Amino acid sequence: MLGVLIGFGIIGFVILVGYGVQRAGILPPDARLVLNRVAFFVATPALLFTVLARSHPAVVFSEAMLVTLCSVVVSVALFVLVSRIWFRRGVADTTVGAAASAYVNANNIGLPVASYVLGNPQLVVPVLLLQLVVLAPIVLTTLDISTHGKASVGSILSQPLRNPMIIASLTGLVIALLGVTVPDPVMAPFELIGGAAVPLVLLAFGMSLVGQRPLQAGSGRIDIVVATAIKLAVMPLVAFLLARFVFVLPAEDVFGVVALAALPTAQNIYNFASRYQRGVVLARDTVLLTTIGSVPILVLVAALLAV
Repeated sequence: MLGVLIGFGIIGFVILVGYGVQRAGILPPDARLVLNRVAFFVATPALLFTVLARSHPAVVFSEAMLVTLCSVVVSVALFVLVSRIWFRRGVADTTVGAAASAYVNANNIGLPVASYVLGNPQLVVPVLLLQLVVLAPIVLTTLDISTHGKASVGSILSQPLRNPMIIASLTGLVIALLGVTVPDPVMAPFELIGGAAVPLVLLAFGMSLVGQRPLQAGSGRIDIVVATAIKLAVMPLVAFLLARFVFVLPAEDVFGVVALAALPTAQNIYNFASRYQRGVVLARDTVLLTTIGSVPILVLVAALLAV
């Protein structure tokens, strides 16, 4: 348990440094965007490549991935049901809310949690692949059809193949499946660059928290609260029940899938909402509230389930 708390402490401290840097105006106003782009296009792909190239395929294609998929389906279905009965929002807004209820921040927060709390960055890779290869195209297709009446299916389906994290992950996975051993001198530059991924995303995330004020009047508070509750409470609970009683996973795997299910909503959902101008406030506030609320939830999960 002490190691888990130390891991959260490391993550929290780096986020706090990023927050302080932004508040103090040490860097230019667009510095957060620069850090995010470096992490997205360079550092994180390098990290994922090194992790997957040296992984065992059984870690990626495992029952834990099925648990994650099922918990996502349940969370999405619950929000859609509540929305259609209670809120009666349009398809686009409902899609954003459903995605905010189940699409976890596997990159900015998931990688640090997997590295420093779960002790294995490979654990977050199945979640990342599932979201970018399956969930993101579904969300984007639905938003495209509901806002424009049609979808550029080819562009949407090919989007994951134009994502550097997916390209790096698939390349590393192919190397692992073929049993190829990459020489250390070749792998060393990727490890060096990949080592910057976690600090960069945590600093950028801390900087992004400056000036955020959620739940303002007229922002669709009920939608935001429901999406936040499903993300922070329902999704981890479903993951626990499935992992513990349906798939009967080992204790350490139960801890892993529940901790990943308790991650906050990914900032990608805000990007999707902004692109189509639907549910923008819903996405923004859910990201912020789940980010703040996930800290005590993750600590509670660690206290109850950490091996």
